[in-house]
Amino acid sequence: MRVIEIDGGQGSAEALRPAQRPLPAPGPGEIRIRVRAAGVNRPDIVQREGRYPAPPGASDILGLEVAGEVEAVGDGAARWAVGDRVCALLGGGGYAEHAVVDARCALPIPDDLDFIQAAALPETAFTVFANVFEGGGLKAGETLLIHGATSGIGVMAIQMAKAAGARVIATSRGAAKAEAARALGADVSLDATRDDLAAAIKAEGGVDVVLDMVGAAYADLNLKALKTGGRWVVIATLTGARAEIDLARLMVKRLTLTGSTLRSRPAEEKARLAAAVEARVWPWIVAGAVRPQVEATFPLDQAAAAHARLEAGAHVGKIVLVP
Repeated sequence: MRVIEIDGGQGSAEALRPAQRPLPAPGPGEIRIRVRAAGVNRPDIVQREGRYPAPPGASDILGLEVAGEVEAVGDGAARWAVGDRVCALLGGGGYAEHAVVDARCALPIPDDLDFIQAAALPETAFTVFANVFEGGGLKAGETLLIHGATSGIGVMAIQMAKAAGARVIATSRGAAKAEAARALGADVSLDATRDDLAAAIKAEGGVDVVLDMVGAAYADLNLKALKTGGRWVVIATLTGARAEIDLARLMVKRLTLTGSTLRSRPAEEKARLAAAVEARVWPWIVAGAVRPQVEATFPLDQAAAAHARLEAGAHVGKIVLVP
C-alpha cells in the first residue's frame, strides 16, 4: 500500500515522501479501513519535526483520523461489517491507503456526509468534547472563550458550544478570520491583531470556560477573563509552554486550570470517549447543528503541500488528504 513516510525520521514538510509498505492485518478487536480521506492536524507537524513521537504500539506513520470503508474485521469487532462507512480516531497510520484501528474508536458516518467531511470529524470532535464539555464542564447558558477560533478545533468548538446552548466569544488573527468565526456562530468575534481583547471580553461580562490553544502569551488575559469558578483548559502552547501566572487571582476567583492530550490516552479511555461522543455529539451532526468545515484537500502524495498550508496559518477549518 502507498503511505507517507518522513525521510530521515524528521524534518521540514519536504521530508514527507511517498513509500510502499505491506498491507496490515487487523488483530483482535480491530478493523482495517480502506482510507478514502485522512485529516491533517498540527500534532502531525510536531511529530514530523521529531518532537512528538508515536505512543508505544502505534504506527510511526502520521495521521490521527481517517474516513473510509471497513474492508476487514478482526475477532471481537462484531459491530462492524465489510463495507460499512466509518470514520475513526487512531494513534497513527492515517497517511496511508489502508489503516488498522481499534474498532471501538470508529464511528458511523452520517448519511449526508462524504468521506472528506467525515475525515475532518474525529480528532476535532473528540478533542472538543473531552476538553470543553468534560474537562471544562461547559453548560447551557455559560460563555466559552475560544482562542484560535478558525482552526480545525476552533470551528468545531464554536459549533458544539452553540449546539449545547452556550454563548461563544472567539478570538482569531485578522478581519477575515474574525468574520469567518462570526459566520460559524460566534456571538462575539474578536480580531487579535486589532481589538483590545481584555477590554472587549470584560465588556461582555467575562467567561466561564477558556479553550486555550495559544499558551503563554494569553495566560494573563485568561486569568482576567474568567469569572469566579471559571475553568481554563489548555490543549496547545503555540506561543510557549512556560508562563507566569498570578496564583492569588487563581485562588480568589476559585479557578480551575487543567490541560490534556488525546493521543496518549489509554485504549479503554479512548473507547469510553468514543461512546460518549457518539451519544452526545453525533445527534448534533445528524441534525445539521454541527458540520465539518474543510478548507482544502490534497492528494496523499502531496502531504508536504498540505503541511505547508497548515503551517502558513491562513486556513479556516480542516485540511484533508485524499489517497
